[in-house]
Amino acid sequence: MDELLGQITTAARGMWIYRRVAMLTTWLVGAIGVGVVLLMPDYYQASARVFVDTQSILRPLMTGIAVQPNIEQQVSMLSRTLINRPTVERLVRIADLDLGSQSKASTDAVVDSVTKSISIQSTGRDNLYTLSYRNASPEKAQRVVQALLTIFVESSLGAARQDSDSARRFLDEQIKSYEAKLTEAEGRLKAFKLRNIEMQSQSGLDSAGRAAEIDNQLSQARLDLREAESARAAAGRQLEILRSQAAKSTAGSAPDVQTPELDARIYAQKRNLDTLLQRYTDEHPDVVRTRFLIADLEAQKRREVEALRRKAQEGHATPAAETNPAILELSRIYSAAEVQVASLRARVVEYESRSRRIHEQLKVAPQLEAELAQLNRDYQVNQKNYADLVARRESALMSGKLENTSNVAEFRVIDPPRVAPKPVAPNRLLLMPISLLAAIGAGLGMAFVMSQVRPVFFDGAALRQVTQLPLLGVVGQIASDESRRRESRSLMRFVMACVAFLLLYAGGMAALSIHSGVLG
Repeated sequence: MDELLGQITTAARGMWIYRRVAMLTTWLVGAIGVGVVLLMPDYYQASARVFVDTQSILRPLMTGIAVQPNIEQQVSMLSRTLINRPTVERLVRIADLDLGSQSKASTDAVVDSVTKSISIQSTGRDNLYTLSYRNASPEKAQRVVQALLTIFVESSLGAARQDSDSARRFLDEQIKSYEAKLTEAEGRLKAFKLRNIEMQSQSGLDSAGRAAEIDNQLSQARLDLREAESARAAAGRQLEILRSQAAKSTAGSAPDVQTPELDARIYAQKRNLDTLLQRYTDEHPDVVRTRFLIADLEAQKRREVEALRRKAQEGHATPAAETNPAILELSRIYSAAEVQVASLRARVVEYESRSRRIHEQLKVAPQLEAELAQLNRDYQVNQKNYADLVARRESALMSGKLENTSNVAEFRVIDPPRVAPKPVAPNRLLLMPISLLAAIGAGLGMAFVMSQVRPVFFDGAALRQVTQLPLLGVVGQIASDESRRRESRSLMRFVMACVAFLLLYAGGMAALSIHSGVLG
């Protein structure tokens, strides 16, 4: 946390050096933002309200049997019926919006603009719909809404019945198509099962599990082989050393004696001491006791070696390489290591063979499983789609009979098209604070970028961290009176510029608020 605060403080101090550039950027971006906000054209909105009566006695009785779209579905249907390119082109011609268009490209641009500006929204649960359109000219906005309302009200049920007939024909075609797809999918699934009848009882997951188990056994066998080879090499080295020592002792005057039991005990205690030191400190009781025991065993070994040498010199013992128990023991250990290495090599070869076989089988099992899963998925998808299409065809037939029996909807104009006297866009009172925040953000961003492009180090730690070089010392600077006065004047100008910037924005917003109130 302290490091993060230090970084933030360093960045802030670096940005403070470039406060003049930040203030200039803030004023420039603020002026541009204010100009853009003030030069944006005003848009007026024309709107009308229509009530759609969808109440019928048969509709509650046919719930769950025939297709009965809810209010959201009706809004979607109306949007698809009205807000499409042919309808909007007709709307543009009725409202005379294409009078100034000299080419097809300009006419298409007008159509696209009208399509984006038209809105049909539901105003609540009472099937009230609001038709609205925005334009820079109030008269054009009112003409567009009037034409849209005329098209909306004059929409007859013949198109809806035609859509129902088209939907039924489409469903019939799709049902026939899915019948063929279902038959084809059943044939492919049957042929696959007959072709791979011997492999169907095998599971790809079980094969993967066996492969993982054999790989683990192979890794363990290789580890055991490396350990056995290391043990064999160590035993061979020790055997060579003892044989060379025995040969030297035989050639010299002083006999060489061995104490294999004590050496084994000392070796075991030293290994135990290494294990204890990995977990405890030197003052731990177990460590102290083990060291004491090692010292005692070494002293006992020295005494026994001296006694054996005295006996050998007196003629009671004649040590030789062939009768040395240590050499005999190491020879036995080396032979056992040779046998273990040969056994482990055979085990590694066997596991490698098993691993290759199981991996070859794994290359086939996932492919068969994936192919079977894809065939089952295709069959299930086709079967589900076929059942859904049959059910929807019956529902469409019932819905068509319901439409022929009673009218689905009746349109009533509640509010005729009218234009609001006050512009609805742009919201300059909201855009002005946004431009203010953008200007401040641009100034801070410029100061931060300048501080990163031309960084300044404020302490020795930051300089040492960046350069990765040793720091011999830091020389401080004592500001003079003239320098402090100059810095004070600079700070005062910066504060005055900030206050003036904020006051100008506040005054502009106040003037906009008063102007909007007068227009309202």
